[in-house]
Amino acid sequence: MGWIDIRNKQALPDAATALPGRAEPLSIVDRHAVLGTPLMPPYEGHLQEALFGMGCFWGIERLFWQIEGVQTTAVGYAAGFTPNPTYQEVCTGQTGHNEVVKVVFDPRAVTYAALLTAFWENHDPTQGMRQGNDLGTQYRSGIYYFDDSQRAVAAESKAAFQPRLSAAGYGQITTEILPAPVFYFAEDYHQQYLHKNPGGYCGMGGTGVACAVGTGA
Repeated sequence: MGWIDIRNKQALPDAATALPGRAEPLSIVDRHAVLGTPLMPPYEGHLQEALFGMGCFWGIERLFWQIEGVQTTAVGYAAGFTPNPTYQEVCTGQTGHNEVVKVVFDPRAVTYAALLTAFWENHDPTQGMRQGNDLGTQYRSGIYYFDDSQRAVAAESKAAFQPRLSAAGYGQITTEILPAPVFYFAEDYHQQYLHKNPGGYCGMGGTGVACAVGTGA
């Protein structure tokens, strides 16, 4: 994804100026290419969802599907204005969306806190509308919570991680922490992209700063 020229695409649009989108969702195959599980809801009742933006979603999805206790993952677009956007539309910066990964997990096998540790340690949350060489609003850092418990753990983890980043010479965390917005599945070829294309681009990179969120919910 690093080849896309998205200079001048680092300011979010508003609802009035965003692209109109469409009523029909994009078509995908409802089967995880690695885990063999369904991508689309409804999910089994004991499972929970998490939603993260950490830059290019290809490498981020691979990170999470390898974590024990994760039942399925999917890439998509969220926290914008345009309904059912295409990848090309998101890349213009005129939909407001972030590239995100949906993580469906079994809380009996992996905690939300453990997922947050993976989140903080595998990208630079201080870069604003970018991740490394990937520039644009779609690459911003974001945690999108599904309930008050997730909101509290996310806020606590951010507060705990900031001093560690500061001690290592990094700036202020720019991660947005918001209620989970509508999630739009990305095109089928983006799903589990690095499994289908093992030599594909992966822009994921952390700061090298450890984050011990804990083992809470």
